[in-house]
Amino acid sequence: MYRDRVLLRWHDKHNFWLSVGGHVELDEDPVEAAVREVQEEVGLAVSIDDSHMHYREDSPGYRELVPPLFMCRMGQGEGHEHVTMTYFARASTDVVRPSGSDRSDRWRWFTAAELSDPQHGIGKDIQVYATEALRRLSERPAEGRCLS
Repeated sequence: MYRDRVLLRWHDKHNFWLSVGGHVELDEDPVEAAVREVQEEVGLAVSIDDSHMHYREDSPGYRELVPPLFMCRMGQGEGHEHVTMTYFARASTDVVRPSGSDRSDRWRWFTAAELSDPQHGIGKDIQVYATEALRRLSERPAEGRCLS
């Protein structure tokens, strides 16, 4: 989120609007993957919102991870499935600078009203997630403890 707008990218393969995301690499946790994927796809440094965490512990060999706000499981064809973990994040700018092989060339910042406008063709699930991100992040000041 940036100034009451949420960034969505056009998925070239499936031809619909999605949040920015990708795959978790073997050497990272889901939060690290989320931050990296946003950087790779749209060139934004983000802070993951962790205000919904109720318990935190960090000690040698142990680190509490930020849970996603939404999760879903979907098939992508025979023998291939995705588990989507949705995190909310803040950006310090709305200047998108895609780079690298995972870049997204088509993206847009949407307001809450635009998310539900049928002319944009945003899926119901993405509308729900994005609207909730705007609601939650607008209620909390950006100075809170966020991970980046």
